[in-house]
Amino acid sequence: MKKKKLGLDDVARFEKAIAKKYGHEAIENPRKHWNDEKEKSYQEQIKKVAQKERAAEEKDDKVELDGFLISKKLLNKDTTRRTCPVCKSYSFKIRDDVFMNKYDCCYKCYIQWVEDREERWEKGWRPNNE
Repeated sequence: MKKKKLGLDDVARFEKAIAKKYGHEAIENPRKHWNDEKEKSYQEQIKKVAQKERAAEEKDDKVELDGFLISKKLLNKDTTRRTCPVCKSYSFKIRDDVFMNKYDCCYKCYIQWVEDREERWEKGWRPNNE
């Protein structure tokens, strides 16, 4: 089967059909509306995207620790706030986070030592380590 070569008449017919269906802007040369201001704005956008990509790559970097590859963003997290300074227990519960931020103890210690004695706790009283 032979392929028919497109002539200038065919191209003009296609452009007319596209302009009729999608509007005259669809067949215009994109460079017609491009200027120095748009070019500058485009270059700034490219720089911002590149910075975001570099920042994302840095977060995804892996570090070898004790023979294992660990993401850098995991190493930056503060895990010391997960251990209660009063009872030395370790918790992942959200409820403990609330009391750790407000009273510097876990929920269990709050119930046992702080509840109804908030003023004394705020002044610095803590239970003995025994």
